[in-house]
Amino acid sequence: MKRDDRQQAIMDLLVAEGEVELDSLAERFAVSKMTIHRDLDELEGEGLLRKIRGGATIQSGTRFESDFRFRERQGAAEKTAMANAALALIEPGMTVMINDGSLAAILGKACTAKRPLTVITNNCAVIDALKTEAGITLLALGGLYSSKFNAYLGKVTEDALSRLHADIAFISTPAVSGTKVYHMDDDVLRSKRAMMDQAQVTCLLVNHARFGKAALHHLADLSEFDHIITDATPAPVAKAALDAAGITLTITKSHETHT
Repeated sequence: MKRDDRQQAIMDLLVAEGEVELDSLAERFAVSKMTIHRDLDELEGEGLLRKIRGGATIQSGTRFESDFRFRERQGAAEKTAMANAALALIEPGMTVMINDGSLAAILGKACTAKRPLTVITNNCAVIDALKTEAGITLLALGGLYSSKFNAYLGKVTEDALSRLHADIAFISTPAVSGTKVYHMDDDVLRSKRAMMDQAQVTCLLVNHARFGKAALHHLADLSEFDHIITDATPAPVAKAALDAAGITLTITKSHETHT
């Protein structure tokens, strides 16, 4: 098997399993452990995975978020349920901000059901989905393109957002610890924060497994969001912290709102 094909196969395994072991990869592909080490080094250098002892993972760490190409292939049913719950907050005629991320991309594509709308986004998947749609006024934010996040980021993006206003902003995150929201990338965090600052209403979209996780940079406190949507009840310790703070979640799995 050629190197590129082997590395693609490793990526496919990571999408399916989240984590791989070096020994099993060497055995699967009938190559040396050193060859697998080099493959993992190259993929890590491209920001596609995070090496751990004895293997690699695409699970988020305090300073690592997996590539958009991985994330868009994971958890489709959960993301769609959360996007549908978010869509219920949108009314025709609104101006809506949608941030980067694979869940946000699903929400952006669904916005056609609420047209006419004005959509402001730095998410390239949303831009591609909406750029030819009638009834959608699309404000595509420029900036420095990040292939890892499939989004435009940086000062140009932030300056553009500072001159705009929206009825509602949809913000996604990979980490919530206690009542604090985090992200591992400072450029991504600043674009999210700029959207929050320029919106009348804010909605946080977060997978239940991301509760109880921390990352390098603090984005906001949960109390700053008007709505928090997740796909299932967080783990007991994380849920206890939310309950103690009086944080309300909209949980799509049971279609209930919990305090």
